[in-house]
Amino acid sequence: MGDGKMRLAAYFNPTGHHVASWRHPRAQADAPINIDHYAEIARTAERARFDMIFLADGNATRQADIEAISRSVQFIAHFEPLTLLSALAMVTKKIGLVGTASTTYNDPYNTARKFASLDYISKGRAGWNCVTSNQIAEAYNFGRDHVDPHPVRYARAHEFVEVVKGLWDSWDDDAFVRDTQTGLYFEPDRMHYLNHKGPNYSVRGPLNVPRPIQGHPVIVQAGASDEGKELAGRYAEAIFSPHLNIEAAKTYYEDVKSRMRRYGRDPDHCKILPGLCVVIGQTEADAKANFDYLQSLIHPMVGREILSTMLGGMDLSPYPLDEPLPDPLPPTNGSRGHYDSIVAMARKENLTIRQLGERVAGARGKNIVYGTPKWIADYMEEWFTNGACDGFCVMPAYIPGAHDDFCNYVIPELQKRGLFRTEYEGSTLREHLGLPRPPSRYAEARAQTAAE
Repeated sequence: MGDGKMRLAAYFNPTGHHVASWRHPRAQADAPINIDHYAEIARTAERARFDMIFLADGNATRQADIEAISRSVQFIAHFEPLTLLSALAMVTKKIGLVGTASTTYNDPYNTARKFASLDYISKGRAGWNCVTSNQIAEAYNFGRDHVDPHPVRYARAHEFVEVVKGLWDSWDDDAFVRDTQTGLYFEPDRMHYLNHKGPNYSVRGPLNVPRPIQGHPVIVQAGASDEGKELAGRYAEAIFSPHLNIEAAKTYYEDVKSRMRRYGRDPDHCKILPGLCVVIGQTEADAKANFDYLQSLIHPMVGREILSTMLGGMDLSPYPLDEPLPDPLPPTNGSRGHYDSIVAMARKENLTIRQLGERVAGARGKNIVYGTPKWIADYMEEWFTNGACDGFCVMPAYIPGAHDDFCNYVIPELQKRGLFRTEYEGSTLREHLGLPRPPSRYAEARAQTAAE
């Protein structure tokens, strides 16, 4: 548990994480393209001392039944995350800024360059959410007619991360002397060519950005499959996990930490943060009423379509809404973490497709809870103190309203219990998360040679 404090990420789905969030009177309906909205909620998160802001992303307008998608906001039309985070860096000073870039539809050089640049623009607050892409709609936008199999995507991701990390080490920390008297701008022996040649990439380098302020921007990951957990165990420094109950979260936590040990990594150097969608009321009855109102805004077709997406694009239209999921289910290419959790919940509670759609549609398969600030703090404390997580990826049901409620009511309750910081102790995202600054591979090799 490190210093005994939770780590908290503020996950900004622009209008909120409930599928009907944009219809709520305390949401901003045009949030996906409203920079003033983003600036305000970022400043609110920073005042609450969140570790980081997190932005998800996809390389396509979400593909679904037009009757459902025309009633939805998530992943339809929104800002590109690196552009948005660069703007938010100018209106914040401390909070970390984490954006998503897929290893499937990017190249390592451009990815390394963008996040190194964001690290300088934000003065050491950048993080990269490293994902692979599994949606056919994305493939169509890059001249492809298929999605690569899971093992192929993750094999490429491993090499991709290795290249990015190598490029971030292109320059030693002291390379740029900028000596106006002698006319020397950088020390020639402090520049390094990567000269990577692998199965998927051939990259010479060096990167045309100095070594990032954090050494390497923080690497974040969200995979729950076996390949995803292996990638996390090897590289991830923070993980957004999808688990719906404490038992599954504990099993995942122990699995990833054990994989880190196998790679010779300190298990405390990766913070596992389950997604938590919250609806708050000052009394239990108020919270239930708030939640029920949100649920009432879900269109049945939207619920079924979101469920289909969470199950990897499975076509549920042939099956009656008021009967259970078919058994057996057809194969899927989707996220195993979502698939396994949803199917297990459906079988255990004997839910119909309509009921299951309502259940998962609200937070799109993430854990959604409602209650008083004290009850929510109790819930979070139980997970944290029982080894299920290192904190949470907080997903307000509607934004700004539920985000404001969490910052104004739950954060003070956590602080009162000594579970969350009252002030930032450092300035970089690595410092917030208690992560070491990685030394340059070349500086390490030089030091080892000198010692011999």
